[in-house]
Amino acid sequence: MKKLIGCMAFVGCLVFVGGCSEEGSGDGKGKIGIAMPTQSSERWIADGNHMVSYFEDLGYETDLQYAEDVVENQVSQIENMITRGVDALVIASVDGEALTTVLESANAEGIPVISYDRLIMNSEFVDYYATFDNFEVGVLQGQYIIDELNLENEEGPFNIELFAGSPDDNNAHFFFNGAMSVLQPYIDEGKLNVLSGQTDFNQIAILRWDGATAQSRMDNLLSSNYGGGEELDAVLAPADLLSIGILASLKNSGFTADDMPIVTGQDADIPSVNALIAGEQAMTVFKDTRVLAEKAVEMTEAVLQGEEPEVNDTETYDNNTKVVPSFLETPVVVTVDNYEEILIDSGYYEVDQLNQ
Repeated sequence: MKKLIGCMAFVGCLVFVGGCSEEGSGDGKGKIGIAMPTQSSERWIADGNHMVSYFEDLGYETDLQYAEDVVENQVSQIENMITRGVDALVIASVDGEALTTVLESANAEGIPVISYDRLIMNSEFVDYYATFDNFEVGVLQGQYIIDELNLENEEGPFNIELFAGSPDDNNAHFFFNGAMSVLQPYIDEGKLNVLSGQTDFNQIAILRWDGATAQSRMDNLLSSNYGGGEELDAVLAPADLLSIGILASLKNSGFTADDMPIVTGQDADIPSVNALIAGEQAMTVFKDTRVLAEKAVEMTEAVLQGEEPEVNDTETYDNNTKVVPSFLETPVVVTVDNYEEILIDSGYYEVDQLNQ
């Protein structure tokens, strides 16, 4: 297993238009530009580091940059990668709808583009897409709530509040639609009640996946709808960045591990895994960044060698200009009962990285 490589382990880490630029050397086979959205989530750090390691093992030089969730930073970083003469771009976008012009520049220079985990929208110059089955992520979250509340057998009603991800991230819609595909029938039946009445994606979306915004929204939901003794049984949180803020709100309102509602998540970030261990967060969906990074590298290598990359989906991911050929990896549910097997035994985390 490749160990994570920290930013300071790279020669030439420097501040660059608001982000971190990491230059990695290869064997002269070519240079790959890797544009990641932010270092505020450890999963994106892991994604970037794994790709650098895999590309360099193949003999490529790499240019890894983080935009810190600022669209203008990412556009400038990609423009500079193009100017520096990268041979291919792997991009996890800050805003999937903001890269149309810069991708035109990449195409003019003959630079192929692999969209990574977040689909780049509104451009014909996205060659391939490497991601997880994002609809299934939502299904796993919704089904977990159904199973834990035993909605097949219990009459209810149970109270649930819904959160969605950033509206400028195409994946957020897949997560939400996947979850609602299994939750909506129970809402329609009356077994699940959303006391706030907020069920539309645009009402519950959290821009830039900001945990502080999620915490504030949860504060408002509690004060407005649960001040009279009403029980909150579940919170659909599409990602750990949001669940941590939601948990902070719940704990500030007096909830403990003994009476915490079911709170979902995604990414298996360390704070959320620790929350699983503490009995606060119920589950998270694990997306193994090692597997996805390796797949993106394989796809890029194939394109540069004039070959057709392996894909397993040619219908789902329409970016409003084209259906982008994609490879979907499989997400996995992680709970307090299986986190050791999935996260530690596999080498994804070391034991001493978690509070046990």
